[in-house]
Amino acid sequence: MAASSRVQVLRLYRALLRESQRFSSYNYRTYAIRRIRDAFRENKNIADSEKIEELLNKAKANLEVIQRQVCLFLSFL
Repeated sequence: MAASSRVQVLRLYRALLRESQRFSSYNYRTYAIRRIRDAFRENKNIADSEKIEELLNKAKANLEVIQRQVCLFLSFL
């Protein structure tokens, strides 16, 4: 994996974990964190740049979903 891809993956991983910490519900928070860690661990040995790009796009979409969900939960409080 190229160095820039590695940095991009790590930055996205941290952003997903950070955003998941904002869930007020313990169950949602722990589920999201567990799924993020499991997904990144499962895909850590992928070397195909096209597959990496596909997974990065999927993770970015998931980050947007988490951000929307956190905003929804915070608006109900």
